[in-house]
Order: sequence, then structure tokens, then C-alpha cells
Amino acid sequence: MTKISVIVPCFNECGTIDKIINKILENKKFELEIIIVDDFSTDGSREILKELSHKKIQNLVLNDKNYGKGYSIRQGIKKATGDLILIQDADLEYDPEDYEKLFNPIIDNKADVVFGSRFIGSEEKNVLYFWHSVGNYFLTLLSNIFTNLNLSDMECCYKVFKTEIIKSIELKENRFGFEPEVTAKIAKRNLRIFEVGVKYYGRRYSEGKKITWKDGLSAIRCILKYNL
Repeated sequence: MTKISVIVPCFNECGTIDKIINKILENKKFELEIIIVDDFSTDGSREILKELSHKKIQNLVLNDKNYGKGYSIRQGIKKATGDLILIQDADLEYDPEDYEKLFNPIIDNKADVVFGSRFIGSEEKNVLYFWHSVGNYFLTLLSNIFTNLNLSDMECCYKVFKTEIIKSIELKENRFGFEPEVTAKIAKRNLRIFEVGVKYYGRRYSEGKKITWKDGLSAIRCILKYNL
């Protein structure tokens, strides 16, 4: 059976972290290694994770200060022992029910990397911010211009990598720049890249959404930096 390392970067998600872990564990079709990286949460998430660490989590990493999502993902990659690595947000925006469709292109030896997409297919999505969608389309278009890929959603959280591939890539971005950075570095290799539609239940800022327009500007910087 293919072993999957699920890396969950977490920062101040006390209302959802236990729920997302339970949803991950509902998937019985794959051998899952859950790696949670807590990015110095101050809302009680860390205490919840400590309680769960001996019951549901194979590996719990506690950052000594708040570094960012990209840094946390790097710590998770170091710990991963699975054949594949998947990135899973600690909120409930992305549904682990989509795991099989994300894993299958690699398991079937059709792909080396799989990107999820909120913008293709007929999967259910809630309706939220228009300008966020415009920003995502723009960043994906700009990334595609430089990478010569035809992705529809470069910023999507769900990405799956063969472990040996992602471990061989030197990643540097500490915050949300992980997405354009890893896309640029993947595109420079002779890899088979697939994209599959996924469900998306986006949050409002009042519900804990963290990414802002400043991260959009940082993404533009990363697209230019890592492609040129």
C-alpha cells in the first residue's frame, strides 16, 4: 500500500484542528502519516495538539516562534517518510474526501506532481470574495507566463509530490510564497504535472482567514524571483 505523508501546517486553528484531523483519519484507503507543524499558536491549538499527539498524530512539530506556512511545510517535509507528500491546511476549506483523486495520477504512474484546483471541474464550492478570485487568476496567469504551465490555480493548497522530488528541492520562502516558489522550481524539472478539481469551502476573515493583499504582492515577488 502506498504510504502518504500528510503535512498540516497550523497557526491559531483551535476551532478546526481536531475536526480536520478526524476528517483525514476517515480516509481508510491509504496508509496515512499525519505530520502537524504548529507555528507557535497562541489560541490553544498547541495544547489541543499535545493532547492528540499520542492518539492520532504520528509526528508533532512545535516551532519555537511564528515563522510562517512555508517554513512549517519545510519542517514537515524533513519528517516525512511516506512515498508521497500532500499539503493539507489546518482549517476546513479543503476536504480530505478529495485525497483519492489527488493521489491516483501518481499511484497510476501518470504524474510526478498533482495540483488541486478550485476553478476546474464541477466540485462544490461556496461563493465568497470576487477580488480574491481575480487575484488568484492574475497570480496563476503571471506564474504560467514564466513557467509555461497551463495551471488554473497555482495558489491552491492541495499539492501532492513524490517524496524524493520535493525533498530534493531547496525551498526558501517562509510564508505563503511557498506556492509560487515550489511551482517555479517544479516547472524547471522534466516532471509530469497533473491538475484535478477539488471542493472548496473558503472562509471569511471573520472566520479566521489569514492571507491578505500583502501576501499577493509577495507572491508577485516570488514569481519573478524564482522564475528569472
